[in-house]
Amino acid sequence: MGQINQLTEQIIGCAMTVHSRLGPGLLESAYQKCLEYELLKAGLQVEYEKPIPLVYDNLKLECGYRIDLLVQGLVSVEVKAKDEFHPVDFAQLLSYLRLSNLQVGLLINFHSLRLKDGIKRLVNNYKE
Repeated sequence: MGQINQLTEQIIGCAMTVHSRLGPGLLESAYQKCLEYELLKAGLQVEYEKPIPLVYDNLKLECGYRIDLLVQGLVSVEVKAKDEFHPVDFAQLLSYLRLSNLQVGLLINFHSLRLKDGIKRLVNNYKE
């Protein structure tokens, strides 16, 4: 638990750096690239637009599902730039966590005036 908590704190710190420099109002893709840059600058391993297949029984489908940023192979980060989160945003992240066998994900909405109001941490079958 400690390692993942420290990692999510680092990710949130990098997101706050991006938000404080850019503010709200830009495209999601701009925030995603800038966050990737800050995470790499912090010495973290980042996979950008990491593909995840859908496996149904013995059928493996490459459907175009992608994790925005996979950090250290442990935390899925979904970047948003919208007025507010919708239930489908949470469902999407939980689905991605299940499909990729990850336990922790962050939803980060850069359109929030105060970024701390736009960060949600979700868990999938979390085990210490």
